Amino acid sequence: MRLERGLLREIYVRPVGLYPAARGDAAEEVWGGLRLAGGWLDFTAVEVAERNGARIERRIAGLGDFFERDWGRRALNAADMFELLQAPRPRLAGVALDRPRIMGVINVTPDSFSDGGKFGATEAAIAHGIKLVEDGADILDIGGESTRPGAAPVGREEELRRVIPVIEGLSDRVDALLSVDTRKADVMRRAVEAGADIINDVSALTFDRSSLETAGELGVPIVLMHAQGDPRTMQDAPSYDDVVLDVFDYLEARIDACQRAGITKDKIVIDPGIGFGKTIDHNLTLTSALSQFHGLGVALLYGASRKRFIGTLSGVEEAGARVHGSVAAALQAVSQGAQIVRVHDVAATRQALAVWQAVTSGERSV
Repeated sequence: MRLERGLLREIYVRPVGLYPAARGDAAEEVWGGLRLAGGWLDFTAVEVAERNGARIERRIAGLGDFFERDWGRRALNAADMFELLQAPRPRLAGVALDRPRIMGVINVTPDSFSDGGKFGATEAAIAHGIKLVEDGADILDIGGESTRPGAAPVGREEELRRVIPVIEGLSDRVDALLSVDTRKADVMRRAVEAGADIINDVSALTFDRSSLETAGELGVPIVLMHAQGDPRTMQDAPSYDDVVLDVFDYLEARIDACQRAGITKDKIVIDPGIGFGKTIDHNLTLTSALSQFHGLGVALLYGASRKRFIGTLSGVEEAGARVHGSVAAALQAVSQGAQIVRVHDVAATRQALAVWQAVTSGERSV
C-alpha cells in the first residue's frame, strides 16, 4: 500500500511477518497480528519503503511502531489503511475468496508454450476443461491468442472461432467459473454472451481502445495484469527503477482508470504479470515481495505456471515437465495471501495446497 503521494516522496507499506491465521476469541492477544485481506494469514509487521526520487529506503516496523509515527498531513489515516489491508475480499462472481482458489489454464492455440497446441481443437479443449474441474479447478481460463514472448497477434475472427465454442461447450457442463483470456473488446463481449464469468486481460484494458468501456458495460469481474511492452518485444530488455513499486504504481493507475469507467473495485483482480516484460531477477523479486500488492485493496492473482524462469531455475527445458517448480511457486504465492493461482497442473497444485493448508492450520481442507 502507498501512503503518501507527492513529487518528491512516496511511501509504500508491505505486510510481512506472515503466519497462519490465529483462531478463537483470544487470537489477537496471543498473536499480536492483524488478519490479511480476511484470509488465512495474519501479518505481524510491515516493511515501509520510502521513495525519494531515484532513492528508495526500506525498513521493517512493528505494527505498534508504525501506528505511533507521525506520517504528516498528506498521509492516509493509518486506521483506514489497515482497514483496507485487513478487509475481506468480496466474492468473485459468487465464489468466496476466504481460501486459495485454483484457476486452470486452457490454451485453445496451436502455438502455446506450455502444451504445444495439444488443446487447439474445440472438443479436446472442452474435454480438458472438464478434467481440470474434476481435478479441483475453481475457475477455467480460456484463451485463443498466445501471449508468450515473441508471439504474433491473432485476428479477432480467428480468436472468436477458437474460444467461443469452448466457452459454450463448458458453460453448462462444469461447476466452475469461466474466464476469457483476451485483449480484444469484441471477444470480451461475445465471450460473456456465451457464458464467460470473468475477463482476464494481460494488457489491463489498454490494448483495445474500446475494452475499458466494454468491460464497464458488461459488469463482470476483470483481471488486470501488468506487462511491460508487447508480447513480440517484451523480453528484449525489460527494465525498472524498482520492479515491485513500479508494477504497484501501474496497477494502481489501472484500478483508478477502471473506477472512472464505472468498474467497481469489488469487480477487480490484479496480477503482477510474472514473465511479461521481466527478467528472471524481476520475477524472483516480485514473487518474494508479493504481499505488497494487497495494499491495492483488491484480490490478487499469481500466474507463474511452467514459465521460463522456472525452467531456468530448475534446469528443466521442457515446459510440460516443470510441474514441481510450478507448484513450489504457487505455494509461495499462497503463503503470501494470493487468493488465486493460475496453473496448468491443477491436480498437483490441489494436492500440494491440501497438504500445505493442513500442516499450517492443523485443519484438513479435503
